[in-house]
Amino acid sequence: MSITDVLSADDIAAALQECQDPDTFEPQKFFQTSGLSKMSASQVKDVFRFIDNDQSGYLDEEELKFFLQKFESSARELTESETKSLMAAADNDGDGKIGADEFQEMVHS
Repeated sequence: MSITDVLSADDIAAALQECQDPDTFEPQKFFQTSGLSKMSASQVKDVFRFIDNDQSGYLDEEELKFFLQKFESSARELTESETKSLMAAADNDGDGKIGADEFQEMVHS
């Protein structure tokens, strides 16, 4: 699966443009611009599985650091503060990782 199978390449490019500078990544803005927030719950979970590098069923901070690169390989890494902020926004049960349901809830919040 390629991310452009489910999201428009133009929308992804626009979303990445908005956060190209360090510490400018805003999850909700990214989800809206990329089109993720308009997708169904099952489609968002498909994207989650694409982002989940080790297929563990969870995203940890190391995977989140490369979040933007899953949408475009030349995109920058998230900064440590962006990574921690993204984790805090989605980790509802406080276990230090984001499950598919938590990811979907964050995208649609």
